[in-house]
Amino acid sequence: MFAPLQVSQLPTALRDLLTADYGLLVLFCVFVLEGAMLLYVVPSELVVPGALALLGGSVGMAVTVVVVAVAGATVGQVLLFTLAKRAGRERLLQSRWFRVSDESLERFEGWFDRWGPVVVPVSNTLLFTRGMVTVPAGLAGMDDRRFALLSALGSLSFQSILAALYLWFGTVL
Repeated sequence: MFAPLQVSQLPTALRDLLTADYGLLVLFCVFVLEGAMLLYVVPSELVVPGALALLGGSVGMAVTVVVVAVAGATVGQVLLFTLAKRAGRERLLQSRWFRVSDESLERFEGWFDRWGPVVVPVSNTLLFTRGMVTVPAGLAGMDDRRFALLSALGSLSFQSILAALYLWFGTVL
């Protein structure tokens, strides 16, 4: 059975920051962390619907929130991509903040090896795989601009789906 999401599931501090005058800047920063795979306080799937519930669920606000989310997530993923390119696989795996196991990284490296750059936007559109191809793309030496564009396209798809679902179901949150 489907259990509706509750805005109350967002951490109180995050709720308060999102409703402040600088809420969109906070949202951008949250998505930079999400894109860099550092957002551990709340599932990323809750942030856009939560932001719409707090900031207003109009189509105009949904477009604004999606643009901010895509920009922030893309910045975060480009930072992680660049770090992977420069630091390398072993150094990332040894980092305490990088919470991806060697086995998971191998699986996503396999995805990138098999499907190439097209898997970047696809993985960014799917639940539970968002950003997981960022590191393999960086390790493979993918072109920076191409990665940023494909990352943004995948984030646009994912965040648009979340916003559309929120607008469609309205008060589910």
